[in-house]
Amino acid sequence: MSIDEGARVGAAMTDLPVINCCTPLAGSSLDEERAAQLEAVIKALADRQRLRIVNMLLRADGEAVCVCEFEPFLGLSQATVSHHLKVLVEAGLVAREGRGNRGYFSLVPGALDSVRDVFAPAAACC
Repeated sequence: MSIDEGARVGAAMTDLPVINCCTPLAGSSLDEERAAQLEAVIKALADRQRLRIVNMLLRADGEAVCVCEFEPFLGLSQATVSHHLKVLVEAGLVAREGRGNRGYFSLVPGALDSVRDVFAPAAACC
C-alpha cells in the first residue's frame, strides 16, 4: 500500500459515524446473599464424582439410595463416598435418612431448580 492509499484509508475510517455497540445490561436477579448460597451449591456440584452421585439420585426417581450402592458404581472407598455425600448434604442438595446402620440418600425436591433458574434467560418484556 502506498502512502497516498494509506492516507485515504485512514481518512475514510475517521469519517465513519460512531456507533454504540454495547447492549445495555439487564442487571442481575441475584443479590449478594443469594449468589453466595448458589456458589456453595455450584461448588458442591463441581466435582465429577458428586455429579455422578446426583445423576444416580435423579435416575432413582425419588427413591432413597443406600450408601452401599454408590461404592461399586463410583469405584471409590466407603469413606470417600461418604465425604462426597456429606458435601452434597451440606449444600442442601441431598437428604440423608438413617435406616439401621446404613445411610440412605435422596435429592431434596427442587434443590436443583435454583441452579437451573440462575442460567435461565430473562423473561421477554411486554
